[in-house]
Amino acid sequence: MVQFPLDPPLSKIVIYSQNFQCTKEILIIVSMLSSPSIFLESKENNESIESKKEKGYCTGTESDHLTLLNIYLQWRSHNYSYSWCTKNFIQYKALNKAKEVYSQLIDIIKTLNIKNVSCDNKWELIRKTICSGYFHNAAKLKSFSEYINLRTNVSCHVHPNSSLYNIGYTPDYVIYQEIVFTTKEYMRNVTTVDPEWLCELGPLFFYMKNV
Repeated sequence: MVQFPLDPPLSKIVIYSQNFQCTKEILIIVSMLSSPSIFLESKENNESIESKKEKGYCTGTESDHLTLLNIYLQWRSHNYSYSWCTKNFIQYKALNKAKEVYSQLIDIIKTLNIKNVSCDNKWELIRKTICSGYFHNAAKLKSFSEYINLRTNVSCHVHPNSSLYNIGYTPDYVIYQEIVFTTKEYMRNVTTVDPEWLCELGPLFFYMKNV
């Protein structure tokens, strides 16, 4: 994993992506996570989950990671347009940074003989791959809006800017990339997972009775 200029969990999901033939999607997601804030912040643009839904970024994904993937793919379909970013209140420099990181990762996987293959929008395979790197940050729903980290029992909540915030239902299990502290402990970059994945991918941490 030392070949990748990434945090260990991100390097792990790149390697694990070979198992589910979703390397192309994972490389884009990892590249987007390596960029600064994607959305422009201004009084005119309160980029809420509702407006993200209207633009089709998070339709049916149950995942902030897949929302980032959708944003990049839409930008690419518009020929990496600056005007598209401006129209959609997205940081052009951030997406360009992601594009540079993606190109760098493509070069690295070539040297490692990792095939850059696509799973053709099989979201479940991508979510499971992401789970392989972040199962240690798994949380279970405790109440309507509160989650509990399965390893530490620390209370946490879905961030208001998350694609999973106020989606009409609350997933039972999620993984997250990090916790940010404001008025509460909020999970950032959240993805819905199946509890069986936690037992499969993190058997030293989980078994079905304790999830």
